[in-house]
Order: sequence, then structure tokens, then C-alpha cells
Amino acid sequence: MSIVCGIPLVECVYCLACARWAWKRCLHTAGHDSETWGLATAEEFEAVPRLCRYILAVYEDDLRNPLWAPPGGYGINPDWVVLRKTYEDTQGRAPPYMLYLDHDHADIVLAFRGLNLAKESDYAVLLDNRLGQRKFDGGYVHNGLLKAAGWVLDAECEVLRELVEKYPNYTLTFAGHSLGSGVAAMLSMVVVQNRDRLGSIERKRVRCYAIAPARCMSLNLAVRYADVINSVVLQDDFLPRTATPLEDIFKSLFCLPCILCLRCMRDTCIPEQTMLKDPRRLYAPGRLYHIVERKPFRLGRFPPVVRTAVPVDGRFEHIVLSCNATSDHAIIWIEKEAQRALDLMREKDNTMQIPAKQIMERQETITRHSQEYKAALQRAKTLDVPHASTPPSQYGTFEEEGEESSRRSQGESSFGSTNKSTVDESWEELIERLFDKDEHGHIVLKKQ
Repeated sequence: MSIVCGIPLVECVYCLACARWAWKRCLHTAGHDSETWGLATAEEFEAVPRLCRYILAVYEDDLRNPLWAPPGGYGINPDWVVLRKTYEDTQGRAPPYMLYLDHDHADIVLAFRGLNLAKESDYAVLLDNRLGQRKFDGGYVHNGLLKAAGWVLDAECEVLRELVEKYPNYTLTFAGHSLGSGVAAMLSMVVVQNRDRLGSIERKRVRCYAIAPARCMSLNLAVRYADVINSVVLQDDFLPRTATPLEDIFKSLFCLPCILCLRCMRDTCIPEQTMLKDPRRLYAPGRLYHIVERKPFRLGRFPPVVRTAVPVDGRFEHIVLSCNATSDHAIIWIEKEAQRALDLMREKDNTMQIPAKQIMERQETITRHSQEYKAALQRAKTLDVPHASTPPSQYGTFEEEGEESSRRSQGESSFGSTNKSTVDESWEELIERLFDKDEHGHIVLKKQ
């Protein structure tokens, strides 16, 4: 009887717990994801709005007579465009892209456009993946995006190598939006792993800006390549938070709010420690820049603030229930808000700073990034993230040191064996010269 009387009490506690969880879930905003991050500086964020305009330029058929240019134009000199590839040129193996030689900023830029809802080939690239299907450099990556990046590198390897060798002081930048961001991120990783194909380009000259990035690499790779790859997320953008396989989202594109809500409920119930220990789970790549320009329970947009970090746990783990989750994914809005944020940063900074102070701030930014990078690597090791590596002395891949020590040990062992064989041969010659055998087979000293 006492058990039966206790059932309503259990139901009440259960209902209250569910109501509390739903309330907290609805109150979760995008600002909570990056509230503990540091603020970005104007110098490190300067390239973002410019690269957004370059990506928008890929959509144009004629850059000399643009149809959809943003206010102020694309900032592109058509004479500096090295090549442009359309869907007909790529045959659907990669999204359209443009190679631009930016002499004003000493940069070689390869920009990719985003997803085209009318092209089946773009869907084919996204759907070409299963959980844990493709391994790369000690982690897991999106198979379709990696294949697209490999095709682009094979197609443009000669042109890129010529430009890199012709302009040794220029950086090599890969930029893309949405689908293109995944291809750009994969391409930067492939180039870093095959630098000899581009004239042994230094790692520090390679960089990537993934705008509204897709989750395309495992956590250990996302942290390890944070010195090369930068991801830019506008407020509530759904794609960097979509931890489910991308095919589930795009198969139900016309019922996207329902799918996002269901995935949000499911992912919230999964403990974060469980998610971190799944080596196949994909994440947004590299260092993250989060543009926050809305506040809870307030109407309208506020002056945007850009926060940056290399997080391990709390890395855009949960979808935000917001009516702007899809609109914040648009490259037009990202370019507009990124430019506003950059203008505000420059206003706060004294634009008439002396060069020495600018150099000092640049060095401080580099030092801060290096410290955050090493702290993220150490944090990943502490949380037992699969295949996580300990921080190196400076930026670089982690296999190089192991391979070098392995080669060194192999060299030492071969050197030791060579010395040993040489010593044995010397002793044999000495014995043959000093001793001999008599008629009974006994060893006797030779007569001099």
C-alpha cells in the first residue's frame, strides 16, 4: 500500500525535473557558449570581413560587372584573379572556387563558395560520410570533404607551388563558407601534411578561415590544428553546433526546425564526458571566433563583440533553440556583422598608435595564442580525449618529434652494430696473425 501511495510523488518529482530541464534548455543562449572566452583584437580579426567578401565574389559571374556586391564592393582587383572554377570545371567533385593574388595584403587566397541548394553534387559531398569512416593523421575527418580537398590540391598543385615560390613572403590562405569551409579546413590539413608538394612551404605561412564551419574533424585534430585553422561563428548558427551526421540534417532540410529541436533534446541528455571520449565525433575545426550581437530577452541587435579561444570542453556542444539559428548561417549577415565588429574594435583602439606599440601588441597576441593553444592541448590530455597529444615546444605536428627520435634511435642502433662488426673483424685478423694450430689441433703461438 505504501508503494502505491508513493507513485504520485515520484511522478511529481519526475515532472518537476523535466520542467526544470526544459526551462534551462530554453534559457540557454549562444552567449553562454563563449562567455568565458577572451576578446579578439582588431589585428587578428582584420582578415575575416575581407575574406567574407572574397567568398561572396565567387558567386559572381563577372567581377567587372557585379550584381550582388555588398556596400563598398568586394575589394577585389579583377586583374589579380588567377583562376576561377565553376561546377562545370569541378564536375561536382568540389564547390566552385577562386584563386586570388592579393598584393595589398601579401596573401594568396583560395576561396570556396557555400552550399548550393540546387546542386545535387553538393549534397553528394556532404552525404559521403559515415561515423568513423575516414581516419587522417591520428583522428577522424569527414570523408566527402577530405576527398573534395584532395581533388582541389591535385588540380591546383602546380599553380599554387609556382605562386608560393614566386612570392616567398606571401601567406597562403584557404577560406570558405558552409560546405566550402569544410573543404578549406581539410585542404589546409592536407597541405600541412604534404608541404613538399608546394615547395616545402613553412607551416606558419599556411592558414585557413572557415566561415560558419561544418563539423568536419575529431576533437584531437580540431585542437592540434588550431594554429592553422580559424573558425568564425555568428551568434546562433546551427551548423557548427550540429553534432549529428550532416546527412540527417540535409535529408530533412524542409523540416529543419523540427530536426534541430529533436537533436537539441537528444544531445542535451548526453553527458559531455561521454561525447568527449568518442573519438569519431566531429567538431568545428581550429581556433573559434564567436560573434555575439544579441542578448536574451532583448529585441534587436547590439554592437557585436568577438570572443575567441581554443576550447576543448564546451566547444559548441548543444544547438541553441533560436529563430535565428538558420539566418545566422548566411554569409551576407556574417560579413556585415564581422565588419561592424571590426570597426568597433578599431574605434576602441587608438588608430594613431605609434608603430612600436603596434608591434608590441602583435607580439602579445601571438604569445596569448600560443599559451591558449598549449593550454587546450593539455586540457585535451587531461580529459582523456582519444589520441590527444601533449603540447609541443612550439606549433607543429606531433608525429615529427616521434619520427625524428625514432630515426635517431634507428641510426644509433645501426651505428652501434657497425662498430661492433668492425671490432669483431679486427680481433679475428689479430688472432690469425699471432696464433696457429699444430699437428694435433692445438693452438700455439706463431714463431716470429
